[in-house]
Amino acid sequence: MATQVESLGIIAGSRSLPFMLARQARAAGVQRLVAVGFTDETDAALADLVDEVIWLRVGQLSKMIKAFTERGVKQCVMAGQIAPKNLFSLRPDLRAVGMLMRLKEKNAQTIFGAIADELAKDGVELISALPWLEPLMPGAGFQLGPKLTPEQTADVQFGFGLAKQVSRLEIGQTVVVKGGTVLAVEGFEGTDQCLARGGQLAGTEGGAVAVKVAREGHDMRFDIPCMGLKTLETCGASGIQVLALEAGKSLILDEDEVRNFAERNQLSVVTVSSNASPK
Repeated sequence: MATQVESLGIIAGSRSLPFMLARQARAAGVQRLVAVGFTDETDAALADLVDEVIWLRVGQLSKMIKAFTERGVKQCVMAGQIAPKNLFSLRPDLRAVGMLMRLKEKNAQTIFGAIADELAKDGVELISALPWLEPLMPGAGFQLGPKLTPEQTADVQFGFGLAKQVSRLEIGQTVVVKGGTVLAVEGFEGTDQCLARGGQLAGTEGGAVAVKVAREGHDMRFDIPCMGLKTLETCGASGIQVLALEAGKSLILDEDEVRNFAERNQLSVVTVSSNASPK
């Protein structure tokens, strides 16, 4: 599908994922990139990688859709962090208000799914960015930093099973454990806050293990699990020594910076899956 798209819209959130997507899409032959950026969230340097950026406030759903329809963009992707708790915190327009009022449950999947439905009403299809980003997802056996101890390996496997169960309940995708004890489970606050809370509960000696997974049946159009330098810095500041990501379903942003930070601070980043142990 990636090579068949000539014009692609990008709903661009924060951090570097929109940059990675733009570069990968260009390399795959996408000729025209139109991005919607959000004031105080999207990095303005994205303009150097796309043909046009339309700047909006978070919550301006009608203007976001018109940004694509008026430019003839028929397909778009979401890239970068757009936290559900912040999506409509700044004066939502009438279309956004109506959309939210129709939702019985308000979580990441329902909110982003409703946005996809609103886009579709106006002829814009929200598609997955995986055709461009999947080559950048580390598979089984990936490792940065020190090799895991047997105790850490056991905690990764324990945390992986727990995180998969928690994700099925639509609670979160990250857990922090230590010595077979659960320290923190991600809720609405997001990954970084969960890491900070779990690391604090590990005590002054640190040594906690964090595991981040994709939900069962995870809709990759809305949220590709990823981590970058900021996430690893949070781990370092919180006393977390191991960060495990689900193999083949997570992106590492700014890998060179992440690698250097992991080596300097003796932090381990590994992949894990249900049928393979972390290294």
